[in-house]
Amino acid sequence: MELNELKQAFEKTYGKKASAIYFAPGRVNLIGEHTDYNGGYVFPCALSFGTYLLMAENDDQVMRFQSLNVPEKIVLNLNQLEKPLANNCWANYPLGCIAQYIKRGFAIRRGYDMLFWGNVPAGAGLSSSAAIEVATAFAFADLLNAEYDRTELAKIGQQSEHEFAGVNCGIMDQFASAQGKKDHAIFLNCDTMEFQLVPVKLEGVKVVVANTHSPHKLDSGAYNARVEQCQLAVRQLQSKRPDLKNLAQLTETDFKAIESALTDETAHRRARHVVGEVQRTTDAVAALKKGDIAKFGQLMNQSHVSLRDDYEVTGPELDAMAEAAWKIDGVIGSRMTGGGFGGCTVSLVKDEAIPAFIEKVGKEYAAKTGLTAEFYVAEIGDGAKRIE
Repeated sequence: MELNELKQAFEKTYGKKASAIYFAPGRVNLIGEHTDYNGGYVFPCALSFGTYLLMAENDDQVMRFQSLNVPEKIVLNLNQLEKPLANNCWANYPLGCIAQYIKRGFAIRRGYDMLFWGNVPAGAGLSSSAAIEVATAFAFADLLNAEYDRTELAKIGQQSEHEFAGVNCGIMDQFASAQGKKDHAIFLNCDTMEFQLVPVKLEGVKVVVANTHSPHKLDSGAYNARVEQCQLAVRQLQSKRPDLKNLAQLTETDFKAIESALTDETAHRRARHVVGEVQRTTDAVAALKKGDIAKFGQLMNQSHVSLRDDYEVTGPELDAMAEAAWKIDGVIGSRMTGGGFGGCTVSLVKDEAIPAFIEKVGKEYAAKTGLTAEFYVAEIGDGAKRIE
């Protein structure tokens, strides 16, 4: 939808004009998966599509949540903002951010009418939830004159996800949505929050996102189970490394020296993925800085294999998509992106190969799964902002 259409939709919904409009993007992670909650490195970039939030004050002492993407409308009194709603309600994502401001001592004395609309495909693993959270966190920082930097806004979004959506996610999604910069990816240390904005100069190559249309569901328990398995691995490894706080502290050499302490086979495989993925991410960023795109692509492929075999978060749809991509001339690298269990792959594809990539990968994927894929040639955009 165009901005004018959104303004008209707000006026139709609430009978008045929006007084402020905010935007926060979705993200795609180029490499570094399931490392964020293990204190490791990730390498995401913000996308040009995301979530818009239009707002205006009301005199009714209520918060109204409405989205053009879902039919459910929510109206809450100002004394009802600190508890999540039942049945995984979509409004928990923005509501959880508002609750974080209350927890931090901000008084919410005015009601607001809110209208959300997003063009991040829901369930695609491109962080539609983080875009809603960061748009809300950014908006209320503005409205409440909270002098928070973008890292703090990302943390507010993450806490909302933990406490109101029940997903023990790392910081990557919200961080990319808050801190993104056009034509740059973010090399982020999720333990220290230190980051570099790295130019993504892909001459003759595009980032192509392929949506499996097999929706991922992080709240299904499988994601939280991976978090717990990694925590178990840390506890077992502490018998040989008492100072160990998270898996990403270990180099591959360190890990090989003490992995015999891992008596739980599942935890062993999860830890092996994390340690290897942190190294792959570091190596991939170094390769990009040198202009070695071929090396970057090889590491993307290796990442997918590790996520398939050791972390077990790909599934038949993501595997079918990646395997089809690997066969195409002009594909430099391809892997699943996001939490997994469905969602999207991300591929680096030479410009001249993109039409064949979309046709052949789409055809093979449909033959294997019975599902129709959707492809986006991604543009790397800016982070959260106020538009008007």
